[in-house]
Amino acid sequence: MTILDKIMETKRQEITAYKNSYPKTEQYPDKPKLIDSLRKSRGVISEIKRASPSKGAIRMEVDVVEQARQYEGAGAAAISVLTDEQYFKGSIEDLKKVARVVSVPVLCKDFMVSEIQIERAKAAGATIILLIVAALKDEELERLFRYADSLGLEILVEVHDAAELEKAVAIGAQLIGVNNRNLKTFEVSLERTAELAEKFTFGSGSVLISESGMNDTADAHKAYELGAQGVLVGEALMRSEDPASWIRQATGQEAAQ
Repeated sequence: MTILDKIMETKRQEITAYKNSYPKTEQYPDKPKLIDSLRKSRGVISEIKRASPSKGAIRMEVDVVEQARQYEGAGAAAISVLTDEQYFKGSIEDLKKVARVVSVPVLCKDFMVSEIQIERAKAAGATIILLIVAALKDEELERLFRYADSLGLEILVEVHDAAELEKAVAIGAQLIGVNNRNLKTFEVSLERTAELAEKFTFGSGSVLISESGMNDTADAHKAYELGAQGVLVGEALMRSEDPASWIRQATGQEAAQ
């Protein structure tokens, strides 16, 4: 059983506990669409990530509100919040705290298998949800995509190979993320973005986002050169002593020292 298989098995068990328990919707600051921002200029989707299955603890004690404010102040295109508890040590409360204090789009980063998770994310202030093609059957992918869209959410559809890219395009995904991490082995390579950028139809209205493997701002610039309009960065920002400067350097607002 791969790491992804284990995570998805856990998710399907967890959702039985979500019925009637997800947070009720409250008022959050209005947020623009990520797709609109990325069509205008390259951006960094800046992630709050306490831990991961491959790296263990990264920064468990992070003040998510302060981290989110640093990200937004530096010009992050969006903020991603890991809400998986067992494998990434996040929480739905982290998402709510961030959604309350920022005015940029907020991504609920989790492994979605059910409509109830999507409702839960929206109720906690998310404006974007993640759907991983490798984790879902074709029917599940399309059903969850349509449901999230009906709720007014944006959907980041994550792919790992050409066949999955075709599926993302077929359902009408506008935000298409290439995960440079192999979710079966957790090995990382930017070559995955390079390979899929060659097959991506630029100018179609959809945008390509490169996810994972950004060890430094040079990696972010490489992803941009390959055709990505956005990069999703977690660990590098969480370990950085100055994440705001990292974001500004990655987007060309500040020269690297």
